[in-house]
Amino acid sequence: MLRDRTENWEEDYLSRFATLSRDSKGRKYRETPCDIRTIFQRDRDRIIHSKAFRRLKHKTQVFISPEGDHYRTRLTHTLEVAQIARTAARGLKLNEDLTEAIALGHDLGHTPFGHAGEQVLNEVSSRNFSHNIQSLRVVDHLEKKDKNKWGLNLSQEVRDGIRNHTGDDIPKTMEGQIVRIADRIAYINHDIDDALRANIIRKDDLPEEPLKTLGKTHSQRIDTMVRDLINTSMNKQQICRSSKIKKATGNLRNFLFAKVYIGSGAKTEEQKAKRLLKILFNYYLNNIEKIPREYSCFDSEQIVIDYIAGMTDRYAIRKGRELFIPTPGY
Repeated sequence: MLRDRTENWEEDYLSRFATLSRDSKGRKYRETPCDIRTIFQRDRDRIIHSKAFRRLKHKTQVFISPEGDHYRTRLTHTLEVAQIARTAARGLKLNEDLTEAIALGHDLGHTPFGHAGEQVLNEVSSRNFSHNIQSLRVVDHLEKKDKNKWGLNLSQEVRDGIRNHTGDDIPKTMEGQIVRIADRIAYINHDIDDALRANIIRKDDLPEEPLKTLGKTHSQRIDTMVRDLINTSMNKQQICRSSKIKKATGNLRNFLFAKVYIGSGAKTEEQKAKRLLKILFNYYLNNIEKIPREYSCFDSEQIVIDYIAGMTDRYAIRKGRELFIPTPGY
């Protein structure tokens, strides 16, 4: 079988620290293995073919419903994370298929309007909403694998990587740890690129010291960060970075929070977006029958959270118009 050939290749070629497909802890619900694809390849395919993955193309990264064609969305961010993570995994001879599956699924639970939406759901609900936990809920419950089962029934390794790509807990696999760092490498660099394009900042505004260490261009910085991750993690049982690169990266991130993420022109529409989501939340909480039946569970508040978190920016805006703006009667 083709799967056996791939699994044999993994055993012969990959690092002793790699997560081998044959050694996976498996799925919650047992399935007959595919004779062509490994367990992690099947997980990747299930994520790519999910509705939640397709919706990422219309979800905000930093700029809310951007007019320009070249601004990142949650989908392009996800693809950049996957590319960076696979490069690092290849360099360290880790499992690229597992790495890619985690990267492609890590933001499936992200709200419309970026982290503004996440903040709203924390404010208006009694739950401690976080997009990584919601991403796990998407693959475990909200996406159907077939007509009779809920959830994509992903492997434990992919689920762990999705859940722990952010937050206090570290992924158990080195592949998951790569995605956790690749996520930060991707958003720090592409958010600088988008902020420059939007004239929120100028090149002269970028802090000089981090650029001396990481590079003056977008590609130079990513190259420096990825090379450092590979070189520092080589022959180790965990993914790490050198203190020099980690410090410079942290300084760039702090710059973005000060100049882009908080109170900049990129956030001019954020309060409107937050107000819209709060109104939608209260409306659906009092009109639960208006939510499609596919979101049904035993908890009304959770149904509303799932529905709103799954919305794209433009769908949330459209529902706001439909529900709260009068249609002229002529």
